[in-house]
Amino acid sequence: MSLTISESVSIWDRTLKQLSQNIDKVTLDTFFAESYIHSVSGSEIVVVVTSTLASTVIQSKYAKEIDDIIYELTHFKYIIKYITSAQAKELVDTSKEESSEFFADAKIDPRYTFENFVVGPSNREAYQAAVIAAREPGKFYNPVLIYGDSGLGKTHLLHAIGNSIKSDNPSSKVLYVKAHDFLDEYVKYIKSDRDGIGLVAWFKNSVDVLLVDDVQFLASKTKTEEMFFSIYNYLHSAGKQVVITADRHPSTLNGLDDRLVTRFISGLPVSVTKPEKAVCESILKKLIDEKGMSLSNFDPEVINYFATRFGGSVRELEGAFAKLVFYSQNFTNSKHIDLQIAIESVKGLTSSVSPEESLNEERIISCVADYYSLTPNQITGSSRIANIALARHIAMYLIRTMLDTPFTKMGAKFGGKDHSTVMTAVSKIEEGLKTDEQLKIAVKELKKRLNG
Repeated sequence: MSLTISESVSIWDRTLKQLSQNIDKVTLDTFFAESYIHSVSGSEIVVVVTSTLASTVIQSKYAKEIDDIIYELTHFKYIIKYITSAQAKELVDTSKEESSEFFADAKIDPRYTFENFVVGPSNREAYQAAVIAAREPGKFYNPVLIYGDSGLGKTHLLHAIGNSIKSDNPSSKVLYVKAHDFLDEYVKYIKSDRDGIGLVAWFKNSVDVLLVDDVQFLASKTKTEEMFFSIYNYLHSAGKQVVITADRHPSTLNGLDDRLVTRFISGLPVSVTKPEKAVCESILKKLIDEKGMSLSNFDPEVINYFATRFGGSVRELEGAFAKLVFYSQNFTNSKHIDLQIAIESVKGLTSSVSPEESLNEERIISCVADYYSLTPNQITGSSRIANIALARHIAMYLIRTMLDTPFTKMGAKFGGKDHSTVMTAVSKIEEGLKTDEQLKIAVKELKKRLNG
């Protein structure tokens, strides 16, 4: 019986959850921490654990119970083999990804799937584009460009695409790479004297789907950009899927080759933005379930507080939740978590300060974007559509008057605009506030929101 990647992850998570009902937390954390299903081949499941001692203890004390749980979950009698992390690294990958001449350490993280990605209005378009790229690679939109601020789920979607493709077609050659790793690989390549296969030729033979994270790190790296351009052109012309992420729309990235920008935005550019409160609440509930905890042990006010206070990004939300779990398990005597415990647990986090103390350029831009039903990237972009331009000028005015940010710094924040352009925008709002009642109302409401 074969299992997909997402099924393997789910089965081991559910196995550990069931085990936790019969063994204490210290034992679970000591011997099962960071364990995972490495592979499923025929009737054998290979599980990776942290050490030889952990493997010995598990096989001597818990193997029978694990066998029974997995049989109950799969209705198939698997042989479970336990190996250490070191032994796992020595295994030869039959797909030759491990023995590749280039990007030997590149891996697709099995934890990130479409099934555990929480979808909402802020990321639905990007999610749908990712699903299309995974289901029919290279046939519809190529490249797919997912852009937005850090911590909003772009990396999750890249890995989900890879996992989905490998699940449907294990022989597919999928490469996930961060842009700075591509840069490092290229530097190593040009410094070597080897006469073997070239980097472009390697891509031609070894990659069917290319997933590149944080492409903005290639900006101003002229030689690397030229190499990447050659690789991209080949993959695209061969109908091989390329999916790229960036922290903003490439047209606003200073130093990125115009040829790359043109090609990136010629496919399907889609954005991810700050998650809605309902999405944050769903993410929290998912995290609670993944930790094997019960939602009934959390006061509703706790979920509301975390979704509101740490909803700036998924990464921030997950970090705050991890701190809550650690605090509640180690510094309280109660399994029930109320608002007081929640607030106490995140006291040291920067994001837990008051709204006035945490006021910054990003928060002002997001607030203005929300008010005008736009995205932060539209505010900081170069569109001259009237309502977007007005919102951009208001954001500049608020940043200047509330934070006293220098015009030059503001220009950099807004896509590299000249300081005189920012000065003109701020002056326009100052003049408009003298006569424009609607503008007065908007600015007053925005200040009210920003001041909590």
